[in-house]
Amino acid sequence: MKHRYLALALAAFALAGCPEAQVDHQARGAELLAPFKMKLKGALLQGMESGPAEAIGACRAEAPQIAASLSTDGVRMGRSSHKLRNPQNAPPDWLVPILEAYASTAAEHVPQLADLGDGRSGYAEPIIVQPLCLTCHGETLHPDVAGRIAELYPEDEATGFAEGDFRGVFWVEY
Repeated sequence: MKHRYLALALAAFALAGCPEAQVDHQARGAELLAPFKMKLKGALLQGMESGPAEAIGACRAEAPQIAASLSTDGVRMGRSSHKLRNPQNAPPDWLVPILEAYASTAAEHVPQLADLGDGRSGYAEPIIVQPLCLTCHGETLHPDVAGRIAELYPEDEATGFAEGDFRGVFWVEY
């Protein structure tokens, strides 16, 4: 009987490091981020209906509220980048090497998983610049947009991007 328990414990330990377990953790990370991404996109699109300068305000006010509302029961999530607009979006320590790797290579940007210890995981999904993103993050901005960014984010680093560039990440700890 002791051997059976030992065998089961060893099998469980071995499975924890197998690719299937990693896929399960990645799937969980993606599942946790999905509502955040959907609600943020909705807020941005709604803000865009009043114009890009208003969308910046919506993003500034609503994104942290959305992340906070979904960060419950030991889950914490947000957005970050190697080129921050809002200093409050600075990355947690575990995310820094992932951001550096994404920013330093033109290789395929795929979701990344980090072991945070104590049975916790971190998951990061890259944000790739889409045409709509260029309105507020592109090389050339409308004067109203540039003015609003300068007003709200005097130390902004989040412009000058082109379609297809790596912009930042959505992240979650669980």
